[in-house]
Amino acid sequence: MELHRREDQGLSSERKGQKRKLEEEIDEEREISMASGDARQALLSEVVAQVNILNSAFSWNEADRAAAKRATHVLAELAKNEEVVNGIVEGGAVPALVKHLQSPPPGKDDRGLKPFEHEVEKGSAFALGLLAVKPEHQQLIVDNGALLHLVNLLDRHNDGSSSRAVNSVIRRAADAITNLAHENSRIKTRVRLEGGIPPLVELLELTDTKVQRAAAGALRTLAFKNDENKNQIVECNALPTLILMLLSEDAAIHYEAVGVIGNLVHSSPNIKKEVLSAGALQPVIALLSSSCSESQREAALLLGQFAATDSDCKVHIVQRGAVGPLIDMLQSEDVQLREMSAFALGRLAQDAHNQAGIAHSGGLLPLLKLLDSKNGSLQHNAAFALYGLADNVDNVSDFIRVGGVQKLQDGEFIVQATKDCVAKTLKRLEEKIHGRVLKHLLYLLRVAERSVQRRVALALAHLCSPDDPRTIFIDNNGLELLLGLLGSTNNKQQLDGAVALYKLANKATTLSPVDAAPPSPTPQVYLGEQYVNNSTLSDVIFLVEGRRFYAHRICLLASSDAFRAMFDGGYREKDARDIEIPNIRWEVFELMMRFVYTGSVVVSLDIAQDLLRAADQYLLEGLKRLCEYTIAQDISLENVASMYELSEAFHAVSLRNTCILFILEQFYKLSRRPGHSQLMQRILPEIHDYFTKALTKPNPHTLRL
Repeated sequence: MELHRREDQGLSSERKGQKRKLEEEIDEEREISMASGDARQALLSEVVAQVNILNSAFSWNEADRAAAKRATHVLAELAKNEEVVNGIVEGGAVPALVKHLQSPPPGKDDRGLKPFEHEVEKGSAFALGLLAVKPEHQQLIVDNGALLHLVNLLDRHNDGSSSRAVNSVIRRAADAITNLAHENSRIKTRVRLEGGIPPLVELLELTDTKVQRAAAGALRTLAFKNDENKNQIVECNALPTLILMLLSEDAAIHYEAVGVIGNLVHSSPNIKKEVLSAGALQPVIALLSSSCSESQREAALLLGQFAATDSDCKVHIVQRGAVGPLIDMLQSEDVQLREMSAFALGRLAQDAHNQAGIAHSGGLLPLLKLLDSKNGSLQHNAAFALYGLADNVDNVSDFIRVGGVQKLQDGEFIVQATKDCVAKTLKRLEEKIHGRVLKHLLYLLRVAERSVQRRVALALAHLCSPDDPRTIFIDNNGLELLLGLLGSTNNKQQLDGAVALYKLANKATTLSPVDAAPPSPTPQVYLGEQYVNNSTLSDVIFLVEGRRFYAHRICLLASSDAFRAMFDGGYREKDARDIEIPNIRWEVFELMMRFVYTGSVVVSLDIAQDLLRAADQYLLEGLKRLCEYTIAQDISLENVASMYELSEAFHAVSLRNTCILFILEQFYKLSRRPGHSQLMQRILPEIHDYFTKALTKPNPHTLRL
């Protein structure tokens, strides 16, 4: 998984560079709105007036320099309000400001004096940087020749002067380059072609920290998604200085430095190796404990990128102490800190040597908690890290013990990639439920505290092999734990228990069918269709609703114990020729007798319940099963309670079991209906009986072995 960097991850609502510094240093707050025509006209008039001053005051004359300085200041102050930036550009400010990025030519009356030296250039760079905040003006500023002049300003410290004014103009020039190149690949390339990268790298070594920050900020932007720029920055030997800046006590310095390095290594394996060889790893790890959250975030992201290099690097990052701070960051109130630390841990967790260490250091619970996040990236990073941790058998028991399986199953995941990752994690855990892992879990079922026992039972219901349910749920009390959840007064526990039992039922019936369909009849046992209600050789007549039904004792004797008792026992029907059937409709009786004679009938839903009653009365188990099957197809949320009562009334075991499974499967929906609690209390013993029988039946697979 690749996490995309932004050119400036530290700012959201405002752009890095000149706008931020303007708010720091300009106290006047003139806000001009463009809402009305009059205001627009007033703005344009003001801009034109200042542009005219700039165009007419390009000389070393002290009055001209003072006027030009004031004009750049006014335009910069106006440009602070982004609503009026377009008006400033329309008023012709760009060419006038670009003109003043350079010193005026010497005049014959100047006498060597240079009033406000560097001040006007600084103001022009400042104002142009503010105008460049709007991407649509970036190319216009460059087309007017600003880049070459800005690059020249970067070199002003080389004239032997290191005054505050010189440092200020250099800083403004670097900031302007940052804003011009922001998310503009063409201008990034132009900066390199104009020779802007070498002086920016050189400026990293100036003692003025504000200049260092500005230069690093520009390099950070220029390096983003521009391989040629990255290569030149490295070729100019920027890495040693940047790594030293990581060690700075000034948070603003190490934040910019780690940002530059991050953009240099992004999608650049060769530069990543150079950065590591230059000794960046330990300083970056140290930044995880910085008081600057932005530096922490950048460091975590960078470590995640380092970890993608090779397995050795993953191990080295852990050995050098990164895991503890990263886990602490998972619990930060800063969403981006949590996101980046989860990203780094996810990369580290793809190495087998690290997986157990991250879990042992306390990484499981905070990562699981992040699955509840409403931030899709954060959620996915956490899921990816958990996927890695689940690969180590030493983590599986802990994963289950802290409720990780339920967390994965219950999570509401925002993107499909996260859903896929979670599914793979559950599959990875399932593959490890055997051998010493299973033995440890069985041990926890016996000796752990009740809450842990329940988590283990729930997880094993979903993850265990179809060969193991009896060992887990009968021999080690797992079934009682699940039934205890089902009988809880806590709705969530009830639902968890129901879902687990339904999953367990599916596993059990896979290898040990409960109440399977009745076997096909053996043809020679039955007289056949032609003898149904046929007087030929008939030796008994049933009277049903006043109508005669001709039957044959030999067929009836072979069909059920009820008929054998009727004709062989002490009942009055034993010698009777005509037997009255008072409580069965003709259609039902006729269909029942057809089954007696043929062994099969088609049972329609409209007659199934009456036929079930008759089949139960005459102990025709095969016919009962056919009726139960038909009735079961009609079970719904509305009628499952009455269907269960029907199964109880007529000892319809198959129908009862189908009702139980339906109740477990639809537990959530049924729990919202009146009478649900009473129904559950009533059927709990039957559920216990159902699973006890299902889980103790011989496993055909084992028998074959």
